[in-house]
Order: sequence, then C-alpha cells, then structure tokens
Amino acid sequence: MYTHNFSSDLISRYPEAGTFIFWGSILILAVLGYLLGSLNFGIILSKIIYKDDIREHGSGNAGATNMLRTHGTVSGVATLVGDALKTFVSILCGALLMNILGAYIAGFFCMVGHIFPLYYGFKGGKGVVVAGVLVALTDIRVFLILITVFLILVIGTKYISLGSVIGVALYPLVLFKVISSSESTTSFHYVGVLFAFIIAGLIIWKHRENLKRIYNHTESKISFKRKKKNEPEKEKTAEKKEENK
Repeated sequence: MYTHNFSSDLISRYPEAGTFIFWGSILILAVLGYLLGSLNFGIILSKIIYKDDIREHGSGNAGATNMLRTHGTVSGVATLVGDALKTFVSILCGALLMNILGAYIAGFFCMVGHIFPLYYGFKGGKGVVVAGVLVALTDIRVFLILITVFLILVIGTKYISLGSVIGVALYPLVLFKVISSSESTTSFHYVGVLFAFIIAGLIIWKHRENLKRIYNHTESKISFKRKKKNEPEKEKTAEKKEENK
C-alpha cells in the first residue's frame, strides 16, 4: 500500500519548493480526511431509511453500535461498512500522497470528522470504526492483536464500549512494541505512535459516560435483536439520567 509517494517525488523534482510541498500535502490530507470523515453514515441511513435522526434514539450517538441497538443488525452493519469505506478512501489518498505519514494524517482527521462532523452540527460518532480501519491499514499485526482483545471482551461482557476502550488504550503500547521489533521501521512509523496516543485519548474521552454506566451497572449490553419502538427511548432516558447524576 505504501509503494508510491507522490509528495516525495515532487520534492525530489523541485527541491527548492520542498517545504511548501510537504506542508501543503499535509494540509490537503487533513482537509480531505476531515471532510470525508464528516460523512456520517449512521445519520445518513437513519434519515433516508427511517426518516429520523439516530442521535434522537438510544444513547444519542451517531455510530454503528447505536444503529445496531436501535434499528437492528442490518442497519448497524450498513453503518459500519459505510464508515469503514470513507476511512479506507481517506487513508488510501494519504498513502498515495505521503506514504505511511500521509496514511496516519488522513486517517486521524477522518476520525476527527466522524466525531465532530461539519455537516451535522459537529455531533457525530465515537470514532471506533474509523480507528479500527486506520489500525488495520497501517499495521495489520497490531490490528489482529487488538481485535482479538476486543472480541474477547465483547463476547465475555457484552459491552462493546468496554472492548473499544480497552482495545484503543492498548493501541499505542502494542504499536510501539511491534514497530520497535521490525527491521523495516522508519521514523514516520514512530510518528504513528504519537497519533495512536492522541486517538486513544480522544476515543476514551468520548466513552467517558459509557465508563460511568459500566461502573454503575447501567450500561446497555449488546444484542443482535431489533428493539421494539419504545425500547430505544427507554434506554436513552435511563442513560440520560445517569449522565445527569
């Protein structure tokens, strides 16, 4: 995936414009990633199919998990696929323009756009799917370790939020360990560790209310059955009460 680097090619041809090309490429990828990330498929699908806003149901979050809880497995999976595809496109553009550094930049800003979408009042999802795709495309070894931890926790506890938080908390540590032991590691790979710490902090912060509910034993457990119409509203009311304590 990281065989071509258009930014480096341009710099080698026009060394006098190297700094401008480098920072210009970063700016382009940041803007592109953010705008693509702002396409929130939970909101899009809920408006098109159900004629409502997913943020008005369940936990109020515009992500795949809330779509799954509110509208069922098909809607949850469709949201996940859509959010994964926008992340893939962002990272592919980043990799083509600036190799591994560009992949991290575009992927990170795609996650920022997903969490704070420009098109939907800066109220989006929690970024777990986007982060997962970023990890998978930048280092599959790290992804396999983290997805194993995630699945064990979700299957054992039925808390997607707990699996997400523990998985992302381990991300920078696992990434550092893996790239440190690799012979092909470059300085830009270590920049990825910095991004990993920021990503982990942001996603954990977005899950702060989930962590409170897990502590108070009021967090909703995952179910692949579609809820009745009144159930999401009851869940949302219960969660809002917890948040206001």
